Amino acid sequence: MNLLLCGVNHKTAPVALREKLACLIPDVAHAYDHLKSWPEVSESLLYTPCNRVEVMCVSETPDEAAARVREFFASHPEIAPGDLDESFYVHRDREAVQHFFRVAASLDSMVVGEPQILGQVKQAYREAAAHHATGPILNRLVHKAFSVAKRVRGETGIGDHAVSVSYAAVAMARKIFGDLAGKNVLLLGAGEMAELALEHLKGQGAGRITVANRTLERGVALARRFHGEAVSLEELPEQLLVADILISSTGAGNLLITRDQVKGVMRRRKQRPLFLIDIAVPRDLDPAINDLDNVYLYNIDDLNEVVQQGWQHRRQEATKAERLVAAETLKFLHWLETLEVFPTIIALKDKAEAICQAELKKTLNQMGPLTEEQRQALEVLTASITQKLLHDPIIFLKRNRRPKNPHQELDLVRRLFHLDPDRNGGDAEKDEE
Repeated sequence: MNLLLCGVNHKTAPVALREKLACLIPDVAHAYDHLKSWPEVSESLLYTPCNRVEVMCVSETPDEAAARVREFFASHPEIAPGDLDESFYVHRDREAVQHFFRVAASLDSMVVGEPQILGQVKQAYREAAAHHATGPILNRLVHKAFSVAKRVRGETGIGDHAVSVSYAAVAMARKIFGDLAGKNVLLLGAGEMAELALEHLKGQGAGRITVANRTLERGVALARRFHGEAVSLEELPEQLLVADILISSTGAGNLLITRDQVKGVMRRRKQRPLFLIDIAVPRDLDPAINDLDNVYLYNIDDLNEVVQQGWQHRRQEATKAERLVAAETLKFLHWLETLEVFPTIIALKDKAEAICQAELKKTLNQMGPLTEEQRQALEVLTASITQKLLHDPIIFLKRNRRPKNPHQELDLVRRLFHLDPDRNGGDAEKDEE
């Protein structure tokens, strides 16, 4: 039995191709109807988190299964025959397991350490289970992936530092205020990075959201998204009195807030801390504002420096995470190999037990009356001999990892101990006669 992972991602395919492939999947039931109809695939999991479309499956004929998945991807009417030549990849067994663990642990994400992908994989698994597409192997694999992702998150600092300008702004605000819950946020302008920062702040429990924009309609629309309110730029002085955090990104080309304005506001605020983030280029806020007590002003360069430090930290922590993933991959493969030999081990034990019981019965009949202690002693003796004889073959089967021809070796063991008597037509005893 082989594990197979096929797909495309942000490293191999442009966004236009990924968008087309993602369009194959909106009807999950239809997609699984395809996957489950293929005789080459016994278990399957389809997942399409951001920037990837991948299928993990179990197959006894991996080449045929990979060809099926590729055909499925190529069935989109807008995909040209050669679109998949450079972007479609196939991973088998160890590479498939390791890739899947890395995806779940966000080591293969565009932003390493981002937390969203694990939830997306969990949702994909729920859908696969609902359509009865997974089985014992993929169920075990997926739950192990969840465990690996949790360990990576808990045992490394891969998600600790900011790696985007918007999140860096939030991280710096937390250093100043500690807890952002209930803090009032004033958004000056409606730039994309400022909007993203606002989303992060809201996720941290920020309280009142106020948007001040030159175009009031745009401000109203943005404020409505965050259950806030919109005000005009003329109301800025009064809004500064109640704001804890200000994010500015108007691109106006001139200073909208000066040092003297903030100085007057701080007296009225009784020196309550004010955190300002100027993402605009050219800057919206007077750099001299930072000279005031209890006022903390950061610009885009300050945030970029934090981002670079964050990336360096995450790269270091990713190295630790990769070692963890590699170790867990080997553990899972060992379980998979044991699973493959398990039927042979059971058959070997069953045959030995049957022979043992038959010979014991024959011997007891020939010996005549025995005491209960004598009978038990003979039973213990025969069971002990059987176990000792089976010990080495079983250990060989369990420990012989990744042989060149695993199916041939299992077949040899089954032939050696005649575990499939119907294969050659008749029992070994009859052949001897």
